[in-house]
Amino acid sequence: MSKRALVLTALCAGALSGVALAQFPILDMMADRVVQKYQTSSCEQLWEARSKPKGEREQELINLLRSDPQARTAFINRIAAPVANKMFECGMIP
Repeated sequence: MSKRALVLTALCAGALSGVALAQFPILDMMADRVVQKYQTSSCEQLWEARSKPKGEREQELINLLRSDPQARTAFINRIAAPVANKMFECGMIP
């Protein structure tokens, strides 16, 4: 499993928490983008995106999430359900 898949799988571990996310408006915006990407992309597009290197903004977000457990929890709680459902539909997780 690729490192990106592991990161995305790790991001799929929580439930929605609006209170915590309100403390991180930029993360809220980024979470909305991630959810929108998964909701509007086809499975083929998602599989193709997995093989591409991460962009600078994505890498910055990952570094922020690694260094701030509270921000990471808020982000994961926001994206978990929609991303996990799409990944399951596309056969990206068992």
